Amino acid sequence: MAKSAARKIRDKRIREGKLDTTTMRSPFALADLRTRKTKTKREAIGRLKHKDPYQNPNFTGGDEGSFLFYAAYSKRNEKGVDEKIPAC
Repeated sequence: MAKSAARKIRDKRIREGKLDTTTMRSPFALADLRTRKTKTKREAIGRLKHKDPYQNPNFTGGDEGSFLFYAAYSKRNEKGVDEKIPAC
């Protein structure tokens, strides 16, 4: 990988016996000071609840999916034979 112009200048100053500017950096310059926290169970459930409630199986309200209902009824004709009539 190529060196940056600033890195080349720092290396040249070190070769010449001058001060290395990286030693003057703050110790916090290289530290990652962000606080990380995992979500609690309650936050994760709340996120799922509001994300897409119609596709979420844990959502208890509203339309919980589709289904097909088909029933056939029988009707006796004059001869005593059952005829199947679809329910529509």
